[in-house]
Amino acid sequence: MEPFYSNFYSSARATAHQTEVNPFRCQGFVRNGTIACRDGHRRAIQSLPAFLRALLVTDGTVTKILEAYFWEPVVVDTLHQAFTVMPAEIPWIEINPGDNALVRRVRLRGGDSNREYAQADSVIRAERVPEHFRQRLIDREIGIGALIRDSGLESYREVMEVGVNPGQAPTPGDSLFRTYRIIIDKEPVILITETFPLALFCDP
Repeated sequence: MEPFYSNFYSSARATAHQTEVNPFRCQGFVRNGTIACRDGHRRAIQSLPAFLRALLVTDGTVTKILEAYFWEPVVVDTLHQAFTVMPAEIPWIEINPGDNALVRRVRLRGGDSNREYAQADSVIRAERVPEHFRQRLIDREIGIGALIRDSGLESYREVMEVGVNPGQAPTPGDSLFRTYRIIIDKEPVILITETFPLALFCDP
């Protein structure tokens, strides 16, 4: 079975060689725009729930946005975290085959409802972040966005890719995803893909 972070390899390589980049990821409004599905189809951006369109392009902390929208605390559950020797390059954060990186998967869950609002997969160049930040990250204290905010680190988020994952077992419904990198001290340090189940954000 491919590791959950394997999508980073193909996505980063493919986008690095594209001549046309989807402007939605940096503009937020593209009249008659579409985004790619991983099954090769395209979906009209206008057809997406408004809140999800906003989530795909935000440069804020997703946990806090989810809390404000669903009006409950959001808990970050760490599902997997380990230092891993990377088998392939990830150009977006300058990872080469054989580099050691911290990979992790977390779930963003409603503290009252227990609903899963999102999953986030991350690859982190741990040696490029300050020691106090790195240790809190390893200790799984809080989510990456909240940790950056609380640490007072100067950082910049750049959205690299947005798209749709077609539903398949064991998750039958379509989901939206965005991949962005976090740049600290002018170096790309963290690459994150956040995935949101589409049905949860549709009006009843």
